[in-house]
Amino acid sequence: MSQAPTQQSHACISPVAGFSRIGEENAFAVLARAGELAASGRDIINLGIGQPDFPTPDNIVEAAIKALRDGHHGYTPAVGIAPLREAVCADLARRHGATVSPDNVMIVPGGKVTMYAAIVMFGESGAEILYPDPGFPIYRSMIEFTGAKPVPIPIRESNQFAFSAEETLSLITPQTRLLIINSPANPCGGVTPREEIDKLVAGLAEHPQVAILSDEIYDQMTYDGAEHVTLLGYPEIRDRLILLNGWSKTYAMTGWRLGYSIWPDSLFEAVRKLAVNCWSCVNAAAQYAALEALTGPQDAVGEMMSAFDQRRRVVVDRLNALDGVSCVTPTGAFYAFPNISETGWKAKPLASALLEDAGVATIGGPDFGVHGEGYIRLSYANSLENIERAIERIDTFLK
Repeated sequence: MSQAPTQQSHACISPVAGFSRIGEENAFAVLARAGELAASGRDIINLGIGQPDFPTPDNIVEAAIKALRDGHHGYTPAVGIAPLREAVCADLARRHGATVSPDNVMIVPGGKVTMYAAIVMFGESGAEILYPDPGFPIYRSMIEFTGAKPVPIPIRESNQFAFSAEETLSLITPQTRLLIINSPANPCGGVTPREEIDKLVAGLAEHPQVAILSDEIYDQMTYDGAEHVTLLGYPEIRDRLILLNGWSKTYAMTGWRLGYSIWPDSLFEAVRKLAVNCWSCVNAAAQYAALEALTGPQDAVGEMMSAFDQRRRVVVDRLNALDGVSCVTPTGAFYAFPNISETGWKAKPLASALLEDAGVATIGGPDFGVHGEGYIRLSYANSLENIERAIERIDTFLK
């Protein structure tokens, strides 16, 4: 006689405690919600996601196709193929006059990988890591994951959204292990001038224990004569400098998942081992596409930047004409960060209402840090027609 099955209790499994500290990038949540609304028949204008609306240039796409046809289907070295690492060095020399050895170049699957690698190297309980605020949300998320203390560097509208060297240096303590800076900056569009970077580097001489992660992913996206100053130009910090860059923004290659980083000799073997353990290597055909991006014609970059510049001017003019809204003119990247504090709205509720009620996707400033309240981020990586329509909708909503 068979016995009736007995009910079994199921224990609830959960990851280790550190995973509860992982945050996320809300731009992807907004992108998903915008997609849901669009699928339901709503006309949604997305000014939330930070990716160019241009296609990847044809010569880059063709290089990837050729690589596949030529049989580049297998693993590559964990650090990236040699021709691409050499091309990165040649590009940095051409644009910045920087001397970099291919032996210090790591090809990675996207810019976030460099953030992750640098932060887990230096983050632990008792350590402090400085990061820009408002800033890219993954900085703080990964710092908290490691158990380190996140120390925000205020990025202020009164300073044209550039960081202050004096204020940054004042936040360093004996527990500081890593300093993260980002110029040109997301989400504010600020570009820190050379004199501030000079002051920062000079002051860091007093803090030899501090490594520096310089996020320069928007290095070719500046306007109005603003100068991008790479930290590779300061030999006195090269032995503790990690540089983050890649192809996503400059060449409209966000979905290709390609980035690169420059590491000092003392850290390179550690990041190589991390690559072997985590991602093995970067997609082979994509690396040949990246090689063509750096060595082929650069016309598409100039055309894209010309369009962004035109859109930037329209966005700033239109935003400043809205009741209760003011907007500093960004000099880098492709974001506007208008001040909405006089509208009577808090930033995240306004961003949510604009999406749900007006059909315009934006990102609330607090998604970029504690100093983001009172602002929303708009990406002008969209057509002029859509930008005009979006701001008309915002105007109507606010009225």
